[in-house]
Amino acid sequence: MKMKNCIISLLSIFLISVVAFTSCELFQIDNYDDPSETLKGEVVDIATGDRILTDQTNDGIRIRLRELSWTATEVPENFDFRCMKDGTFQNTKLFAGHYNVRIDGPFIPLVRVNQQGDTLVDGSRYIDIKGVTELKFEVQPFLKVEWAGTPTVNNGQITASFKVTRAVSPEDFRAKVEPMGGYNTNWLEVSDVRLFVGEVAYVGLSINDNRYSIISMNYTGNAFESLLGQTITVTTQGSIPAGRTVFIRAAARIRYTTENVSRYNYNEAIRVDIPR
Repeated sequence: MKMKNCIISLLSIFLISVVAFTSCELFQIDNYDDPSETLKGEVVDIATGDRILTDQTNDGIRIRLRELSWTATEVPENFDFRCMKDGTFQNTKLFAGHYNVRIDGPFIPLVRVNQQGDTLVDGSRYIDIKGVTELKFEVQPFLKVEWAGTPTVNNGQITASFKVTRAVSPEDFRAKVEPMGGYNTNWLEVSDVRLFVGEVAYVGLSINDNRYSIISMNYTGNAFESLLGQTITVTTQGSIPAGRTVFIRAAARIRYTTENVSRYNYNEAIRVDIPR
């Protein structure tokens, strides 16, 4: 009996030691500092220096990070986040390391690959992120949307005017996009124009009040071609209650998609106070 008790005691001590050692190892593995490095920057029109205004959703500008600070046997994962509506971006919760940074949005793709999988152009960036790291991407937006005059209000309806112009020439668009394969001449056609109304300054496709927004200005074929550069005047639908403050933004997009997403080019949001 004494021998049996001794064996049991030894086994107990062994098991406790294993558990303690394992717990210690697990604790060490999990004992990483929280990510605290920052990547910030902006996306601007290469021709004008103006920021590319966007929507803070999957339909806006996507920032894609791939950490490359791994061994050759590990495959880096994509980490995505979105640009803010004013064309700036910031992420303050990153681990220090070597990264590839790629952006996709309503502009000529910076990374262009043909149908055989060959990289034609790689405009992504390879950087070391440590502390606060800043980046500026210069791109060629598809369209430019600009206000024309000051909006007016009558009986709870807003009348606003804006212009849509091409920010990249058809010749340059084709020269850069066609080598990727499957080129279609209708890609440059403006498919639709919108006027979004909402209660927040980042009003857009994802956040708007469809009781008042104009979301049905669609164009077939090249029907919008004659309207490029012309003043477009629209009046919101419904009747916005007196005393309400809203924001409006105009947007337009072409038929071409980037990363299989059809994305709008925007103008800046304007605050409109509805009189009492």
